[in-house]
Amino acid sequence: MLSHSPTEEQEAIYTAAATTDANIMISALAGTGKTSTLEALQSRVKAKPILYLVFNRKNADEAEKKMLSTTTVRSFNGQGHRIWASTGRELTLVSPKDGNLKTKNILREIINSSPKAARDQIWSVWNQVVSGVGLAKSLGYIPQGVVKSDQSLITQTNFHKFLDEAPDDLVSDLIDAVLRTSIKLAFDGTIDYNDQVYMPALFGGVFPKFPLVLADEYQDLSPVDHALLHRIVADRRLAGVGDPWQNIYGFRGAMAGGMDGAISKYKMEEFPLSISFRCPSAIVSHVHWRVPHFKAHHEGGKVSTPPKLAAHEIPDNATIICRNNAPLFAIAFRLIGIGHSVSVAGSDIGPRIVSIMRKLGNDEMTQGQVLSAINDWEAEKLANESKSAADLAACMRIFARQGQTLSIAIAYAEHLFKQSGTIKLMTGHKSKGLEFNHVIHLDPWLCGDSEQDQNLRYVISTRSLDQLVEINSDRIEW
Repeated sequence: MLSHSPTEEQEAIYTAAATTDANIMISALAGTGKTSTLEALQSRVKAKPILYLVFNRKNADEAEKKMLSTTTVRSFNGQGHRIWASTGRELTLVSPKDGNLKTKNILREIINSSPKAARDQIWSVWNQVVSGVGLAKSLGYIPQGVVKSDQSLITQTNFHKFLDEAPDDLVSDLIDAVLRTSIKLAFDGTIDYNDQVYMPALFGGVFPKFPLVLADEYQDLSPVDHALLHRIVADRRLAGVGDPWQNIYGFRGAMAGGMDGAISKYKMEEFPLSISFRCPSAIVSHVHWRVPHFKAHHEGGKVSTPPKLAAHEIPDNATIICRNNAPLFAIAFRLIGIGHSVSVAGSDIGPRIVSIMRKLGNDEMTQGQVLSAINDWEAEKLANESKSAADLAACMRIFARQGQTLSIAIAYAEHLFKQSGTIKLMTGHKSKGLEFNHVIHLDPWLCGDSEQDQNLRYVISTRSLDQLVEINSDRIEW
């Protein structure tokens, strides 16, 4: 299963798996062969069958092709679904393609049953409520008035701190109301994507009994993922694998310090995988500021921070990665203007931006009026301590400056998100798990001093298989 002889680090893991009953945590840095290590590990352990839990369906489909027949591969959601169904419920999964559809349906019913005078106000906080319910299910928040509400993993006060902006009483009450209805429907068998983990993790079910449980991407697990895993493992053996320096999804509920917490909780023996088979020596050395024990399997690669970069020198196979969306959108329009084809990863941010812009005013608003409305929108959101308003407002200004009216600006936005070209543009968060030959890290200064931002810069740098260029937007010559 390995394309190279096992390293000393891998051999140490295999020996521990085969000769001890210890719980194991593998700290696998970027490109260090964690998947192939787990594939080899499964044949070394005596305890079978094995349950291998992966982060999503795509990972599960890939792993199923490689793992032994004695290993059951499931995503956290897939396993949670089976547990919730194990009590005899006939489950209906509401639109797998839109994980928020159930929430939207419940909120729409609340609006329709509200007095007409209150409906517009509820519509105005629609996005806050929908995103808030999703985050609540990730963090394990249960509102008061629900059976077993004392099993909530987080208080309402602390849950509110995770929201994109501080909720007022209306938003708070609506989130709680939607959650109560959603939980009741889940007990009746109607669930959505988030319920697949949320319900069994917090409200129980019949849990499988595997002698060994393997858990992948441990650094990305949310509190409800951790709760579900704890119920599955019980007193059986656990082996986890993850990279603590790739913990970058705190904004959507990934638990900070989740790996360290698990090591303590399950008394796990720690094993490193520090030799990267993806990143050549130049890339590896470049991130020693963050992970000094990172090693390279092979020499090569190139890292450059040029004072200037001519736009026509950006190759067609380049991938441009940035912390924020706005610089990517700005450079995308300029690349299109000089004849390059681009592809912007914006399946979630695109519709959100367009939705906000449609609410700024009528289609014929002038460019000046649109920019003024964006400023007002941003000020209002920042007053509510929004974490995403600055980037969203910057994105909207990019589109507003492309056209003389609001309708034209929206048309430009929709046009950009439909592009499918050779130069890829994406945020650092979207780049995780991917790899590219030529990476341009745009505006690296945007990665601040927070733990999450420092991890993000490490993630962006280690997407490169060969070339890494760090350049600020104002240093690109057009």
